[in-house]
Amino acid sequence: MVARVISVDPFDIVVFGATGDLARRKLLPALYERAVAGQMPPETRIIGVSRRPMARDEFRAFTREAVEQSSAAIDDDALARFLTQIDYVAVDAASEEGWGDLCERLAPGEDRVRVFYLAVGPDLFDDICARIGAGGLVTPRTRVVVEKPVGKNLDSARAVNAAVGRVFREEAVFRIDHYLGKETVQNLMALRFANALFEPVWNHAHIDHVQITVAESLGVAGRAGYYDTAGALRDMVQNHMLQLLCLVAMEPPVTMDADAVRDEKLKVLKALEPIDERNATALTVRGQYRAGASAGGAVPGYQDELGAGPPSGTETFVAIKAEIGNWRWAGVPFYLRTGKRLASRVSEIVIAFKPIPHSVFDGTAGPIDANRLVIRLQPDEGVKLWLMIKDPGPGGMRLQHVPLDMSFAEAFGVRNVDAYERLIMDVVRGNQTLFMRRDEVEAAWRWIDPILEAWRGSREPPKPYTAGTWGPSAAIALIERDGRTWMDDV
Repeated sequence: MVARVISVDPFDIVVFGATGDLARRKLLPALYERAVAGQMPPETRIIGVSRRPMARDEFRAFTREAVEQSSAAIDDDALARFLTQIDYVAVDAASEEGWGDLCERLAPGEDRVRVFYLAVGPDLFDDICARIGAGGLVTPRTRVVVEKPVGKNLDSARAVNAAVGRVFREEAVFRIDHYLGKETVQNLMALRFANALFEPVWNHAHIDHVQITVAESLGVAGRAGYYDTAGALRDMVQNHMLQLLCLVAMEPPVTMDADAVRDEKLKVLKALEPIDERNATALTVRGQYRAGASAGGAVPGYQDELGAGPPSGTETFVAIKAEIGNWRWAGVPFYLRTGKRLASRVSEIVIAFKPIPHSVFDGTAGPIDANRLVIRLQPDEGVKLWLMIKDPGPGGMRLQHVPLDMSFAEAFGVRNVDAYERLIMDVVRGNQTLFMRRDEVEAAWRWIDPILEAWRGSREPPKPYTAGTWGPSAAIALIERDGRTWMDDV
């Protein structure tokens, strides 16, 4: 099967932070893949921007290396054509240096879509946006892409949103969360709203609980400086995991229009039961990894990766029992779990259905396990529906719990498109469905801030766990005291 490619009109994309890690690993390779697929017209211009003085050919060599390191297969002719679309301008975001050159470079394209991608820290958003506005670079077809984190709490998120909003209309602001660009995340909406099978049972009467796991086997490595100021709750839960929770829990939107979808997600965020100093100890667990082992051998602990300095209280693991106070989900717990240096790299959503009310089979048939739907985001995107069936062969009724397993790569036989490829093209088209609206971001922080405050008030350090395990034992207790267990083998 060949994936359908819908081309877009020629556009200009200006990548601030073009020599940084995000641009090198994700953005430049994503643009190359879209060019190879025939989706990006050859008249499109990609302009890298950073403070570093660099000739155009030097940045093209940087781009070639980035693509060769990230792409599984390289078409030399296509890469050569792609590199002719690459340009570079040295600009200092905090001064006037280089801005005149950027304005001059963009002048011929005022009638086309113009995307400013801010692949930089949020402390530079205000300066960059202000100078974009002062330089007259905002046209009716201009968009700005804002990378996470949007702030570090509610007040700072409001400040960031205000800084961007002084220059760009909300309709032109694309707050990116790459998890929402994953194929399986979008298939969650297709499963729910395009099939008569699931939506009638998608409620508290039939679902026992939901588990959302985003586990990483790697440590903080080169991100230690940033990570120690953020931690797992800010880095993963406030954005990625709450967005996944919203897509699982939201009511059917009237249409798939961007605001219709985001209106329903906002309702979920507002319905989350508060977690604060009264109940944070019972409903949350935070941990920090110690030295241990992974598939590659011995690995250091978090403090070792930070280097010399005072002990850090930053969490590298979080588990939360969340509940949604509305009619559909009353009494259904949502267990969230994320962390660094865990047993394996996996991101998945488990919808655990309630057991059957009565078994008609005798004891020789074996135990009857409850159905569950497993939506895996990575590493192998796909969907499993676990069912009870008869074990083949003579000798009586013996039941087995087996999955109907659909791997997207095997089922469709197409390359697994990176989330950034899809999201960048959505920005060009002006489709905001998979991007967070300002009120969504602020509602998420409004729920997260009291948890952070409760942790600060408790003065209890994160619970230690050995690298290569599934986190601290308290995370197991969090779910097992409810008579449930984490599903690590689904």
